[in-house]
Amino acid sequence: MHDIRFIRETPEAFDAAMARRGISEASAPILKLDEERRAAIHAAETAQAEQKRASKEVGQAKAQGNEAEFERLRALVGEKKDEVAAMQARARDLDAELTNLLMGLPNLVHDDVPDGEDEEDNVEIKRWGEPRAFDFAPREHYDLAAVQDGMDFETAAKLSGSRFVVLSGAVARLHRALAQFMIDTHVDENALAETWTPVLVRDEMMFGTGQLPKFGEDSYQTTNGWWLVPTAEVTLTNIVNGLTVDEDYLPRRYVAHTQCFRSEAGSAGRDTSGMLRQHQFEKVEMVTVCHPETSDAEHRRMTACAEGILEKLGLPYRTVSLCTGDIGFGARRTFDIEVWLPGQNTYREISSVSTCGAFQARRMNARFKPAGGGKPEFLHTLNGSGLAVGRALIAVLENGQEEDGSVTLPEVLHRHLGGKTRLTAEGTLA
Repeated sequence: MHDIRFIRETPEAFDAAMARRGISEASAPILKLDEERRAAIHAAETAQAEQKRASKEVGQAKAQGNEAEFERLRALVGEKKDEVAAMQARARDLDAELTNLLMGLPNLVHDDVPDGEDEEDNVEIKRWGEPRAFDFAPREHYDLAAVQDGMDFETAAKLSGSRFVVLSGAVARLHRALAQFMIDTHVDENALAETWTPVLVRDEMMFGTGQLPKFGEDSYQTTNGWWLVPTAEVTLTNIVNGLTVDEDYLPRRYVAHTQCFRSEAGSAGRDTSGMLRQHQFEKVEMVTVCHPETSDAEHRRMTACAEGILEKLGLPYRTVSLCTGDIGFGARRTFDIEVWLPGQNTYREISSVSTCGAFQARRMNARFKPAGGGKPEFLHTLNGSGLAVGRALIAVLENGQEEDGSVTLPEVLHRHLGGKTRLTAEGTLA
């Protein structure tokens, strides 16, 4: 959410920043509504003052025995009471309308975010590892002999419909081992606080991180009003919802392994084969809440945490800075990490690490008290995948595949698999 004072005082700067997002003359309707709202508040306050003054005069007229003046003033007080109520209701309506307008606008991007229209204009900033040279044509994950009995899309479709999967046996264990490895690494080496959170949340929590009001169709809502989280970003970030913390509370660095749920609205026909784009999936999510002065450093720290997981797995990747036309609604700057998938002969996103500045904190009213005193300030929030577990499974399978359909597994997973090093073509761990 945006600071109305910033828009009021520097509309040209706000419009220039929104223009980078493809939104022209954004300040005009905001300022018009803000002016109407402030006028309504002033009118209500004026009418209320007149009501209070008339109320005092009623008592004076009664004490003086001036019955005619008493009746006139009493009627006036009643009229003013109704007038004040109507004006206050109008002011509340305009305030809600202004809040909804501000809630619907995306974050202002950082100055160093590249300009562009879509993913083709994203800028590569790092590349790690060399894609393996196969002496056979590499297959996509779902075509490998090793997963034929352990990755069941047909049964999942019977149970739930398309874009679900049933994992079993060695494949399910490998999937679990990946999540365990990620959590252990983030806790033991990256000093993130392991956290377990609900996957059902209230409306306010989705508003806080920006999934509502604009993107409700991308998530699932239960019949009693809860939302299934699209990512643990929602719960982890909202830990500070409504709080004013001491500065020495910061930074807070969280990590959680949860189920995630996305409707994938508008993505029909994209990546429908295999596990790449599912309605239900698992993710290890990182969230940082910090002082504004450290948020840029935290962004790079968090990106390195995600990259480190891929490096330990020996999976080639590249990191790109998303351009203005591809960056998410709530992000100020985003680094996407794309892992190499030999079955598709391309890099695919496996993590998206974003700094949101004070955008989410304003929506959540999350602040901190400066150590040196002064007025509370808004926190900065960051989030990123560390990593998407299903996509990590895809990458491990495709990069480690052998010609006979078996898979050689990364060394760092061996201890999570009881010392097993391979997924055989028959679908067992050996």
